[in-house]
Amino acid sequence: MAAGARMTVDRAREEVRVDLGPRSYPIVVGEGVLDEVGARLAAEGFRGRAGLVTSERVATLYADRVERALVAAGFTPLTVAIPDGDDHKNLAWLAVVYDRFLDARIERRTPVVALGGGVIGDVAGFAAATLLRGLPIVQLPTTLLAQVDAAIGGKTGVNHPLGKNLIGAFHQPRFVLADVGTLRTLPRRELAGGLAEVIKYGIIRDADLFARLETGVGALLDAEPGVLAPVVAACARIKAAVVSRDELETGGERAVLNFGHTVGHAVEVLTEYRELLHGEAVAIGMVAAARLSRRRGLCDDRTVDRIVGVLEAAGLPTELPPGLAPAALAVALQTDKKSAGGRIRFIALEAIGRTRFVELTAAEIANQL
Repeated sequence: MAAGARMTVDRAREEVRVDLGPRSYPIVVGEGVLDEVGARLAAEGFRGRAGLVTSERVATLYADRVERALVAAGFTPLTVAIPDGDDHKNLAWLAVVYDRFLDARIERRTPVVALGGGVIGDVAGFAAATLLRGLPIVQLPTTLLAQVDAAIGGKTGVNHPLGKNLIGAFHQPRFVLADVGTLRTLPRRELAGGLAEVIKYGIIRDADLFARLETGVGALLDAEPGVLAPVVAACARIKAAVVSRDELETGGERAVLNFGHTVGHAVEVLTEYRELLHGEAVAIGMVAAARLSRRRGLCDDRTVDRIVGVLEAAGLPTELPPGLAPAALAVALQTDKKSAGGRIRFIALEAIGRTRFVELTAAEIANQL
């Protein structure tokens, strides 16, 4: 098992722990764990109001259930629902959350519950990080992408017209409840988008996981909890181990989790967050990173072909959108958060399960894809 992650297992769930000293917390993966949120908050000593941030679609599916769990534990929930979509992860909708919570006179011990995908986790997490200089946050991710990645590690933030996630903060949750039962209500396209992040973990850290995905991605798309839960837990263990060693992405190790995201984020900016799901953009970015790595002599043709093959099997795009000019891509790449002194610390690939960093300019990346 990876260092920094501990797991306990029973027949219903798996628990992974992110080890960060006094900020350590569990990630609970299993069917039905959504219903535990109120009892877990009460067990941590919270009382009174609880802010619940969700999206309009997720609210119709799960808000009543979470509100009942909170009420049963003695909480009075205050629910704020924002529209679905990454184009709503911005300062305007963050302000709506601020306004609703401040109008309700929340206090510094008021817990915030993020119920939804990565957009909700980011917006609710950043609101919690900044309101009253910090409110406790718990994550209830309902998408595969959020369960394996976005809800873990404390990254929160919103987009800016010049780039993705440029305004944000690190704010670790008190706990994460990844209820794999919620994945059955995902549209197939969104489930496939989440698989992009699962595939990423195989590429960067776990060659055995990647090999299993090459033959079993179809079973994952059928969204059976018994199939998904072990995969979600495996990805959570990888991310927990990385975050435990490099919480604030200052030591360099955590940056490896951004494999495929440099180009993927630039593509999202250029398509105004409307044409592609985040996971679809990451899939394009991973193929671009693999091809750039091959062009620089770091990996071979077979490695690139395997990545393209498993992404295509998952129904994910592998090519840059037509008409996307290198010059425009270079401009978008310049806002990458990993850039310093005009150069980007790009995550390149040596083999499945092994990466390395290379320093490149935005123009070098754009012109080598």
